[in-house]
Amino acid sequence: MTPDAPLILTLAIDEPSFAFFQAQRQRHFPPERNHIPAHLTLFHKLPADKEGAVLAAVAEAAAAQPPFPLEVTGLRSLGRGVAYTLASPTLAQLRLGLARQWALWLTLQDRQKHQPHITVQNKVDPEQARALLTRLQAAFTPFTIEAEGLHLWRYRGGPWEHLRTCPFTPAKA
Repeated sequence: MTPDAPLILTLAIDEPSFAFFQAQRQRHFPPERNHIPAHLTLFHKLPADKEGAVLAAVAEAAAAQPPFPLEVTGLRSLGRGVAYTLASPTLAQLRLGLARQWALWLTLQDRQKHQPHITVQNKVDPEQARALLTRLQAAFTPFTIEAEGLHLWRYRGGPWEHLRTCPFTPAKA
């Protein structure tokens, strides 16, 4: 175990939606580079030495948050790949709250404006990426998925090590 390996926070989504994005990723991502499951990254590099504080904040945020919908709004080019774009005011507020708590720890990448997306292709020839984008856009219809919690991971070079899932707390009826 590498104790200084950074932490990654992703959004947990409903199983049918995850299965859809995972199938897309399996179909279009170069197999030799596809070491992690489909995901929506909230923070790319949180400090390993703050794991206890990060986990406490993640658990607290998840416990206070009911599941919520996200709109899958379209597709975008990553230059050498393709991603589905997503939008949710609730997600924006959730991430903003965590970013404020962790402001002193955030890297430049994690301080930038968050643009929620799920990558289904990356690290391919730009022409191949453009062709996939065109093909997926031609058949795209916006749809809604459900956010169900937060996943905390440790970066391990290629693969990630799953540390914890903190489910959102369903609203009381």
